[in-house]
Amino acid sequence: MNGSGGTLDAWFMVERGKPFEKRRIPLPSPPQGEVLVEVAGCGVCHTDISFLHLGVKTRAELPLVLGHEISGIVREAGEGVDPDLVGRPVLVPAVLPCGICDLCRAGHRRICSRQIMPGNDRNGGFATHVLVPARYVCPIGANVLRTTDLWELAIVADAVTTPFQAVRRSGLAAGELAIFIGVGGIGVHGVQIAHAAGARVIALDIHAHKLETARSAGADAAIDVTGLDTKAIRVRIKEETGRIGVPGVLWKIFETSGTRAGQETAFNLLGQGATLSIVGFTMDKLEVRLSNLMAFDATLHGNWGCDPVLYPEVLSWIADGRIRVRPFVEKHPLDDINAVFEAAHHGELERRAVLTPGKM
Repeated sequence: MNGSGGTLDAWFMVERGKPFEKRRIPLPSPPQGEVLVEVAGCGVCHTDISFLHLGVKTRAELPLVLGHEISGIVREAGEGVDPDLVGRPVLVPAVLPCGICDLCRAGHRRICSRQIMPGNDRNGGFATHVLVPARYVCPIGANVLRTTDLWELAIVADAVTTPFQAVRRSGLAAGELAIFIGVGGIGVHGVQIAHAAGARVIALDIHAHKLETARSAGADAAIDVTGLDTKAIRVRIKEETGRIGVPGVLWKIFETSGTRAGQETAFNLLGQGATLSIVGFTMDKLEVRLSNLMAFDATLHGNWGCDPVLYPEVLSWIADGRIRVRPFVEKHPLDDINAVFEAAHHGELERRAVLTPGKM
């Protein structure tokens, strides 16, 4: 398919808190180094909700097509791109590094100074087609598609790969304890990744249905922390560590709620040799005593997306069943975007929504 002369449908964010607007625009032909992807599905992430409702600003000016969890089929390749990519099902990484800056050369591709994030730096995946750099687009093998539909795989581009990166970076080992704070969205995938890595897992949340889902994903214990202060939460965790047989030190703590309360809880759970990974995002500020890091010889990590070089390994985990996607997603027509965003904003969805333009 040649982009020249055709059109695509896209839903644009035009103003904070306002409904998306559907527009039909010319279908572009990809420039050098880029590909045109026909979208199979695009996941609705908390970051998208933050752009629309919570005052987080996109790096590109509005109007803008949001959406950074994208799967689809390459329909056209620009100059310099392997022509064998055309017709291939692919994942589009949520963070696309340049590959040549100082950070990329040092192995810090996630925080590339010239990175492109669809739906933030340029138009994203809430459309029938999206134009993206080809450098780190990840082909999807038939072994993966035997068990998981292409639209379902959209969420891998952030909701699955981001906690995968966080777990890998934390050094979590078999037999160690992983604590996930907030197990909706990316948190539940962190639970199943940690479980698949052989760790024991404790899930914390304030929603009973999310805790039940976390149990189904491999959590050894699930604690409803509604109304509990940090001291009480620590007592409950200590009880569970005794029951499941893990040490009371060297905890790996993952804050995946993206809330002030979750981050406060996470920091206050730090103990001897603990590692805290901040995976969720909030605009809220909090006051902490950084000397706790010194006193406990603890480690604090931020985590921005996932290095695209890890995507093939994540797909291999999906292919062999160590990571499941289907139980945690639900399909919605792209034309229902405004209703879906309202439901997601008010916490009315139990699974991650994937918006689909239509049949591939």
